[in-house]
Amino acid sequence: MADPSLTSPSGTPLRSPSSSVTLSFPFLSERSRVWEEGREQPLPRELPSPLPTKRTRTYSATVRAHSGPVFKGVCKNFSRSQGHGFIQPSHGGEDIFVHISDIEGEYVPVEGDEVTYKVCRVPPKNLKVQAVEVKIAHLKPGTKHETWSGQIISS
Repeated sequence: MADPSLTSPSGTPLRSPSSSVTLSFPFLSERSRVWEEGREQPLPRELPSPLPTKRTRTYSATVRAHSGPVFKGVCKNFSRSQGHGFIQPSHGGEDIFVHISDIEGEYVPVEGDEVTYKVCRVPPKNLKVQAVEVKIAHLKPGTKHETWSGQIISS
């Protein structure tokens, strides 16, 4: 209940409303950029990557990679959800990074698959390399392989 001694500037007594009052502001609606009900603004999903993917590689880097020699190796690991993995070169040496956009073919590589690939230098210092034009040469026997569409087959 309102205090009977409270009055408006015009002198009329103030009363509490008999029903609840709901205020509506158009800029506070759902999907509003100003405010969403109790939620923080989402962070950007795609942060710029320092690694050149097939989409962001320069034309000259693509030409250099395409004209380079073909190497053989074994897939050490690959995470489809993270979008990358590593290849262990058959000639030895340091493992080579592979991005999901550089894998060609129907199947998602798994540990133990024999692959062929070319290499491309990773900017800005061009000291490391990453695998490009990665193709699965032989599926590892006795393992289940997944296609990019989600079907699972046994090899």
